[in-house]
Amino acid sequence: MNSSVNRGFSIFQSISHLILIAFAVLCIFPLILVVSVSLSSDANIMQYGYSLLPQKIDFAAYRFIFASPDQLLTSYGVTIFVCIVGTIISTVMTAMLAYVMSRKDYAYAQKTSFYVFLTMLVSGGLVPWYIIISKFLHMSDTIFVLIVPYLIVPMNVLIMKGYMSDISPTIIESCKLDGASEYRIFFSIIVPMTISGIVTVALFIMLMYWNDYYLSLMFIQNSKFVSLQFLLWRIMSNADYLRSSVAASMGLLKGVVMPDQSARMAICVLAAGPMMFVFPFINKFFIRGISVGSVKG
Repeated sequence: MNSSVNRGFSIFQSISHLILIAFAVLCIFPLILVVSVSLSSDANIMQYGYSLLPQKIDFAAYRFIFASPDQLLTSYGVTIFVCIVGTIISTVMTAMLAYVMSRKDYAYAQKTSFYVFLTMLVSGGLVPWYIIISKFLHMSDTIFVLIVPYLIVPMNVLIMKGYMSDISPTIIESCKLDGASEYRIFFSIIVPMTISGIVTVALFIMLMYWNDYYLSLMFIQNSKFVSLQFLLWRIMSNADYLRSSVAASMGLLKGVVMPDQSARMAICVLAAGPMMFVFPFINKFFIRGISVGSVKG
């Protein structure tokens, strides 16, 4: 009886592993294809189509993007700085607000939660938001405009609150009896107990800052503060214009061959590459945080 059960379990486990391996291959397949196309010439793409291995390695797309490396490196530095500083500050502020909302002894916990949730449904509008940031806060063309507007995101606050709501009030009360301050309780007790949830939310915040181009589009005119995503978008937009019939009729190209499909894929590699190196280091905490969140849900 036991042998048949073990045999059935091993068959089920083998089938599960095969399904997961197939799913992993399907997830890796587009990434390999993007890298391969970025290393191909447009002529080979038109002749052979997309392939996992380039027919002939060609770095024309990367040479086109790195035509002005100073601006590209500057934008990389801006995005990395904004990503690191913004993620740290936003994560701390999000965790603090979520902790206050999760406290059972906080009289206005429900009202505060409703206020945070309400901002997801109703906004002040684009024009008032732009006027406040540019005219009243005077943050246009500064590095702060790429950080401050995203410091508190309601969805991240509610997710973090879900991790902190199950903490027993007796733990907090016992810490108070021992003379611990609120800051000591939060940083020494609450943060270690919810580290998986904090890392999960921090990853969401990091991806939000890394992929943002909208703030640069709205508030940045000085090239020193242009983010990476906006710069890559502008490079691709300029290339599309130069390839257009209007630019060709004006003689702007003058026989210059500009990469199209390969340049688009190269931009994807440059935009997503650094995040792919960061994720493996926090993968353990991220999976644990998602698992805990799903169980609580």
